[in-house]
Amino acid sequence: MRTAEQTADGENTPWGEVTPEAARRLLVAAVEAFAERGYHATTTRDIAGRAGMSPAALYIHYKTKEELLHRISRIGHDRALELLSAAADREGTAAERLADAVRSFVRWHAERHTTARVVQYELDALGEEHRAEIVELRRRTDAVVRRILGDGVRDGEFDVPDVPGTTLAVLSLCIDVARWFNTAGRRTPDEVGALYADLVLRMVSAPRGPGAARKPRAQK
Repeated sequence: MRTAEQTADGENTPWGEVTPEAARRLLVAAVEAFAERGYHATTTRDIAGRAGMSPAALYIHYKTKEELLHRISRIGHDRALELLSAAADREGTAAERLADAVRSFVRWHAERHTTARVVQYELDALGEEHRAEIVELRRRTDAVVRRILGDGVRDGEFDVPDVPGTTLAVLSLCIDVARWFNTAGRRTPDEVGALYADLVLRMVSAPRGPGAARKPRAQK
């Protein structure tokens, strides 16, 4: 993982919420190794070596490799839910809130693309209890976006016959940014966020300009 990658805006230290320092270094090394090699191909020796520590030192802070993955996944999913909830709860129309949610969610997946790949694509490597915990966070994330879409349909802003299916499409579109985003590319995270916000508004047929609101459609 690039050391510039952080878990929240304004942090000077990657994963600064993880303490003590040795635990943070091991977590940073684990993200890097999981993203590069995949969870199953990574050993605890690989992680400790990247952190400049002995394999025995890892077990002082994390009982297992899976516990490390769970910590990474929990922090990442909590942050994603926080971003979406902040956008959903702000003042404004459903279209404004949806655009804000997509912009911030996409920007996070672009800026933290290495972390996000591990957070989003290593779910099946978690143990049953930890996986259930993360799945519940994903359900809550889904519910936030579904609420914004539902508000837009109710108020006549959106033309969305299938709110659950559209919710899945919006989240999938945003999450996939972590798979392809390249810091050497021509678009910045902010530019990608703005692009995707516009694409999603077009997807839900948000009207442009005053007086363009559609008549609300009954939901099945």
